[in-house]
Amino acid sequence: MFELRRLRLLHELALRGTISGVAAALAYSPSTVSQQLAQLEREAGVPLLEPDGRRVRLTTQGRLLAAHAARALELDEAARAELSSSSHREESVRIAVMPTAAEALVPPALTLLADRMPGLRVEMVQMAPEEGLFELQARAFDLVVAEQYSGHTRELRDGIDRTLLGSDPVRLAVPPSSSATALSELRDSAWVMEPEGTAVRQWAVQQCRSAGFEPDVRFEATDLIAHARLAAAGHAVAVLPDLVWTGERGSVRLVELPGSPVREIFAATRSSSRDSAAVAAVRDALADALTAHRPR
Repeated sequence: MFELRRLRLLHELALRGTISGVAAALAYSPSTVSQQLAQLEREAGVPLLEPDGRRVRLTTQGRLLAAHAARALELDEAARAELSSSSHREESVRIAVMPTAAEALVPPALTLLADRMPGLRVEMVQMAPEEGLFELQARAFDLVVAEQYSGHTRELRDGIDRTLLGSDPVRLAVPPSSSATALSELRDSAWVMEPEGTAVRQWAVQQCRSAGFEPDVRFEATDLIAHARLAAAGHAVAVLPDLVWTGERGSVRLVELPGSPVREIFAATRSSSRDSAAVAAVRDALADALTAHRPR
C-alpha cells in the first residue's frame, strides 16, 4: 500500500521539476525528500526516477504513478471536505490573492464571513496570479483570486474549477495636466506597466499596438498604487483597473480605452474541494465584496 505523504512528494516533483523545489515548497530538507522518494520507489518495485545531469527526472513509470498520485490526493481532499462539512467543526481556508483583491476585496469579505461563518479561519497570501494558480495545483492554497483579460485567457488546468466573481473596468490613468482623450494620443508618453511576462503587461502592450504605436515603458512595478502615483505626479501613463481605487482617486484623470474593456476576476479552486462549505463561503463572500465595490 502506498503512503499518501510519499505520493504527494512524487506529485510535487512532477509539478516543480526538482528535488530542491519540492523541499522548499513543503519545508523539508532535500535529503528527506530524496529518501522518501527512494522508499516510494522500493514500494513500487519499478524505477520512478532517473538521472538527468545533476538532477533527476521521472521515468515513464514515475509519470504514471504521479498521475495516480494526483487522483489519490483529490480523493483524500474530497473525503476530508465532506467529513468536515458534516461534522461542523472549525475549518480553515488558505487563499492566494492578487494585490488589488488583497486591498479591495479581502477586508470586506472577511467582515461578511465573520457573520456568515464565525468559526472559519482564513489565511491569505498576496501573490501574482501566475504563481498562485500554480501553487493551487500544488495544494499550497485552497482558493486563488486571479484575473484574465479579453483575448488573453489563462491556461485551463485539469482538476481546477473557475468561478467568475465579476468584472472590473480597465481604464487609462493619465496625469492631470494631460489633455489626451484617447489612447492614440498617448504615443509619445512615458508608461508604467507591470513586469514582462505577466498577462496584464501583454494585454496592455497589445492595446497600444492596436492604437498604432509601441509604448515607451520606462517604469515597471507590481504595485499598482505606484502606477497611480507616477501618473498623478505627471511622470507616466498607466492602465489601471477600477478595483485599484479603494479610496479617493487622487489627482489622476481617467480616460476610456477603446471598447471600454473589462478584466474578469475569478476564483480558482480544485475540483476535489467542490463539497467544501468553507471554500464556497469564502468564494461567495469575495463575489459579494466585488459586487459592492464602487470606486469613488
